[in-house]
Amino acid sequence: MTDVPHDKRDQLEKVVSGLLEGEELYAVYDCVGAGTGFIGLTDRRLVLQDNSFVGKKVAVTSVPYSQVRSVSMVANKSWAGGFFSTSSIAIDLGGTVHEAEFRGVAKAQHVHNLIVWKITG
Repeated sequence: MTDVPHDKRDQLEKVVSGLLEGEELYAVYDCVGAGTGFIGLTDRRLVLQDNSFVGKKVAVTSVPYSQVRSVSMVANKSWAGGFFSTSSIAIDLGGTVHEAEFRGVAKAQHVHNLIVWKITG
């Protein structure tokens, strides 16, 4: 499993431990800032760790790609670069939007492109 793109071994192991039989893992990336601790992407679903619960509780949530309404690249108003010059994405899950900020533009682009591929394929 170490050939799967990932930032932190413990996050990778957490997602791997919850894989269903035959499920393929694409990537697990650490997120910075408040809210999401990491995002995992498999051939069947998104796995989101949410650190925003009261009382230091953490939720690991699985979301089938069929529940993803849209995925967006997020940038501030002064964004002067190209389409993929930001390290944040927003995932609309039908009324709930999860924003994830990554350590690097390439990781944000990888996650964005994987989700677009899964929801349009």
